[in-house]
Amino acid sequence: MSGKVLDFEEYVRNRQDALLRSARRLVPDPIEAQDLLQTALVRTYGRWDGIADKSLADAYLRRVMINTRTEWWRARKLDEVPTEQLPDARVEDSTEQHADRALLMDILGVLAPKQRSVVVLRHWEQMSTEETAEALGMSTGTVKSTLHRALARLRQELENRNLDERALRGRMSGERNASDERKQERCAA
Repeated sequence: MSGKVLDFEEYVRNRQDALLRSARRLVPDPIEAQDLLQTALVRTYGRWDGIADKSLADAYLRRVMINTRTEWWRARKLDEVPTEQLPDARVEDSTEQHADRALLMDILGVLAPKQRSVVVLRHWEQMSTEETAEALGMSTGTVKSTLHRALARLRQELENRNLDERALRGRMSGERNASDERKQERCAA
């Protein structure tokens, strides 16, 4: 095998877990995240010799994943049909931590791809504003304003979901009260 192939294989072997976590944060479905990473790796392999500083390979690969995810989003954007009610968050584990994570992943879906990328890189990857700007090819001011709008959108979405949940609980307790009243009327008769 050539040196390029061995060098790239070693890089992927050493970084695959971290790269998969990055992909998983960009797309909510684990299978789609694996597809995203594989596609990004194929695209990166073709340009591996062009990455002079291999310490920047992670940043390059993240950029490829973001661009690929954006391409996929644009391609299927026309197939999506808006609905009045969002689907429930899928919770695979009964622990509170998994429920919170599922909710967060679901809520990230309301963001535009650019906003989601900024939030993921700043808060999950814990990149600085400057590193995020460089990885996404935008100015630091754009990163800051995009992050501000994205976080405001996420807060609003959480508030809306909390209000919807409270209203549902109120309706359910109202239905129980009416049912209890009917039972009491039957017993009194």
